[in-house]
Amino acid sequence: MFIHTDNITAYIPQRPPIVMISGILEVKDAITRTGLQIAADNIFVEDGVLKSPGLLENMAQTAAARVGYIAQQENTPVPIGFIGAVKDFEVFGFPPAGAFIETTTEIQTQVFNATMVAAKVTLDGKVMAQCELKIFINP
Repeated sequence: MFIHTDNITAYIPQRPPIVMISGILEVKDAITRTGLQIAADNIFVEDGVLKSPGLLENMAQTAAARVGYIAQQENTPVPIGFIGAVKDFEVFGFPPAGAFIETTTEIQTQVFNATMVAAKVTLDGKVMAQCELKIFINP
C-alpha cells in the first residue's frame, strides 16, 4: 500500500520520537497522502488516543514528505521547511492508539517559497482533524 516506508526519514527532517508518518501513500499533482499506524507509545498519545499536537504534526509532516519525495525524485537535497501559520485548525475526534490514519494535503496556492495547503486526517473515511497550513521552504 505504501509508496515508500523503508526510511521515511529520508523525506522529512524529523527524527524519532517525533516522526508522525509511517509512509507515503500517494504523491500526485497537488495532492499528497500519507499513512500513520499510531503506536501506543507515540509521544503524542495520551489516555489511549492521539491528541491535537500529534494530529497537527502529522499534517505538517505530510506536507514535508511531498517536498522530500519530489527532491529525492529529482536527485536534489531535501530542503527544510517550517510552518509559518496554521488557520482554522479543527479536531472532530481523536484516533485511538493502534489505528491507521490517512492524511491528505492539497496545495491551494504557491508563491515563491510559500505554500498554502489544505490538510485533513481521516480514520476509516471519517475526518478527525483539518486545517490550512502556510509553509515556507528554505531555498
